[in-house]
Order: sequence, then structure tokens, then C-alpha cells
Amino acid sequence: MPEILLRVPWKHQTHIVSKCKTIQAALFYLNQVIEGNMSRSELEHIIDANLYEHKAKALNNFGSTLPQPQGSLAEEIIKDPYNLDFISMEGKFDERDLENKLAENVTRFLLELGKGFAYVGRQMELVTPSGKSYFPDMVFYHIKLKCYVVIELKVVDFMPEFIGKLNFYVSAADELLKGEDDNPSIGILLCKDKDSSVVEWSLRGVTTPLGVASYQLQEVYERTMLEIKQQALEEKEGIVR
Repeated sequence: MPEILLRVPWKHQTHIVSKCKTIQAALFYLNQVIEGNMSRSELEHIIDANLYEHKAKALNNFGSTLPQPQGSLAEEIIKDPYNLDFISMEGKFDERDLENKLAENVTRFLLELGKGFAYVGRQMELVTPSGKSYFPDMVFYHIKLKCYVVIELKVVDFMPEFIGKLNFYVSAADELLKGEDDNPSIGILLCKDKDSSVVEWSLRGVTTPLGVASYQLQEVYERTMLEIKQQALEEKEGIVR
């Protein structure tokens, strides 16, 4: 009997076996139970949320840019997509609007990011030796990884040039925030959607640990009276015809 099974309750095991289609997925959830000391209900929640599949879809270069075991641990903290439906965005919005909403609901955002994340701040000023200031969207610290995590937000689909900016912020965090006992900082870019091939090509050759994932949120669009009247008129014309 594999040693891992001796550390997981029998009812947890039976639920995992009944829900998982591959050994890799079953081992993933067994490890999640052990690392998070999960209850049966918590296990059911992450399986229903397809956590294994979401983590498998996240694109990153952590395995090749971080020493082990930190590289493998970093791969476990990122998923795709992130569910941000606890906030709603009205009409057209930009990165600052999205950032404001996440900051207002930072407790919910921390729950979605997963265990181990601690909120450090937003728009933290990073000052270069020349005196120029830069402001990453949101900065967290991961207790288990012992490193800073810089998160950049985009309200559009992924574009290759986003990598350069995030790469700079992570390098700046290493220079200005990282302490002697901290591990290398990592960056996570959250965008509306992404082309996996474009992301993979953009990360090729990058030596800074970066990850790219998409998010889902609830968008609420307000219609003007003109739009409502126009729709009513079109429906009326359709009936007449």
C-alpha cells in the first residue's frame, strides 16, 4: 500500500477514487488533503471546482526558473481560470477599476488565490536608484514559498508585451523588497483570456519566474433608455411584419 494512503482518511479516498479519471488526478487530490489538512467537505469543493484541471491549464516557467522544490511548489499555487465572480463590473472598466474591486474584496480574493497568500499592498511604490517610481498592481507574500508574489491585472486578452512589464516588476521586487531569507519573487499575470501558444512563446527564454492565467468575473452592463426603446421598436416592427 502506498504510504500516502495511510495519511488520508478512508472516506476521502473513496470520494477521490469515485471522482478521478486518472491516477495523476487522484494523487494530486491526495496531496491536497495532506498539505491542507482538508475536511471531507473541503475536498468535495475543490474536486467539484475541477482544481486539478485548472492548475494543469495554468502556463508558467516556474519549473525551469526556480530551484527545486520551490519550482514544483510554485506550480501548485497557480491555476486557470481564477473565479472572480464575487465582484461585478459595470459598463466599460479598466485595470484600475478591476484592481479597486479586488482590493475592496481582498478577503474573497485571498480565498480564491489559495492557502498561503498574505496581502502586502496595492500600487506599492518601487523606487529605482535613479529615483524613478514604479507601481505594480498588487503585491502578496506567500508564506509557504517564502517569497513575494507580484500580480498584474489586464482587462484585455494576453499580449506578448505584458511579459516585459511583469518581468521588470518581479526584478524590482527582488531588489527592493526581497530579504536575505526570502526566496526569489514570482509574478502572475491575470488577463481576460489568452492564446496558450502565444504565452508559451512569450515565456521562452525568460529567466524570471512568471505565470499567466485568465479570470472569470460577473460583468453587469447598464443599458440606456435609448437602447431599451430601440429594442422595443425593433420587436414591434417584427410583429407588424
